[in-house]
Amino acid sequence: MLNISNNRLNQKVDISGYKSVQRAFRVRHYRHFNRFLIGFALASLVILFLPWTQNVSGEGFLTTLKPDQRPQTIQSPIPGRIEKWFVQEGDFVKKGDTILHISEVKNEYFDPNLVARTGQQIKAKSMSVDSYGEKVKALNNQISALKNERSLKLEQAANKLIQARLKVKSDSIDLEAARTNITIAQRQYDRTSQLQEEGLKAVTDVEEKRLKLQETQAKLISQENKLLASKNEVINAQVEINRVRAEYVDKISKSQSDMYTAQSNRFDAEAQVTKLENEFTNYEIRNDLYYILAPQNGFINRALRAGVGETFKEGERLVGIMPSDYEMAVETFVKPIDLPLIHTGEKVRIQFDGWPAIIFSGWPNISYGTYGGKVVAIETFISENGKYRILLAPDLDDQPWPSDIRVGSGANTIALLEDVPIWFELWRQLNGFPPNYYQGKNTISKVEKK
Repeated sequence: MLNISNNRLNQKVDISGYKSVQRAFRVRHYRHFNRFLIGFALASLVILFLPWTQNVSGEGFLTTLKPDQRPQTIQSPIPGRIEKWFVQEGDFVKKGDTILHISEVKNEYFDPNLVARTGQQIKAKSMSVDSYGEKVKALNNQISALKNERSLKLEQAANKLIQARLKVKSDSIDLEAARTNITIAQRQYDRTSQLQEEGLKAVTDVEEKRLKLQETQAKLISQENKLLASKNEVINAQVEINRVRAEYVDKISKSQSDMYTAQSNRFDAEAQVTKLENEFTNYEIRNDLYYILAPQNGFINRALRAGVGETFKEGERLVGIMPSDYEMAVETFVKPIDLPLIHTGEKVRIQFDGWPAIIFSGWPNISYGTYGGKVVAIETFISENGKYRILLAPDLDDQPWPSDIRVGSGANTIALLEDVPIWFELWRQLNGFPPNYYQGKNTISKVEKK
């Protein structure tokens, strides 16, 4: 009843005579209620001093321990068109099994005999390389022959030069002899002329000596001409030597130029052969890429490019596959404020989605439905969600994880820290303080070793 009237009925009416009032206001009820309050207060006081395990909670999902065991997609390194599927979603495939067959979409690869024709081109270019090699050998032989011929020609010219010089010496001696003869003839003529003037010689004798003197003079002039001709022959022999050298330098240089040209053509042909061999290998590998194979044992999850005749670009995802052999792990995320409390090797409790669990985060020993994990990796850079990524592996000292859990399902994690009284934990939660800085045993041992 609302107390909105000035009439005080409780002062005018005596309600103590009613049974309901007598039962409600018994002294015995007050005594039991007071005992309950005292017991509850004592129990609450005792509970406040019970140990409470501090923890860092996180949310994540199931993944695999190794990167090559995680779900992946299969791409084609070349563009193509789907021709035939050999599997369907849910099939188990082994490594190397054919998943689908594709065909070519680029016009430069349409020729079905492209590999064979490229091999023929390689053979033709290889024969060209051999031909240039033989030409180089022939030119080397020609150069050797020219060098030998030059040596012989120079030796012949040198011999002619020696002969010319000897002839010059011989003509010089003959010239000196002619000069001596003319001196003698002049003396004889002078002596005969004098004797003829004295009457001791006849005029005929004088004329004979004059004729002889003139003959000697003619021989002297002839001998001088021979000497000059011999000197010209020496000069001609020297000119011949220079001409032979110049001629064979020109011939040898031309042969060497032809040889270098042949070598250049040979090297160019070898480069073309190497390029064709590279293309030949690429074509062979490309032919093998027309069949998309399974990279490892696993299950076909989903065909991302369906149908026959559908085209795609290189690098596009075609089909998803889940490896059949994998080691389970949990990928969870913690706040940056809690990251210093997490260390490699620490124990973590995990609750998987879909598995019944009764969790007391502060009393892990009485929790039910949680499984043990161990920290194996801590990301050193913050994730897009503003938290740090932690990777957990199964704890071999704890019970094994359920066999029916699947990669990608959710999981809640509880990292266990120090034991503190409940009153301290309540006080920390009310004030918004982080858990006590916790340094794991593994970290302490590492510091002591250092």
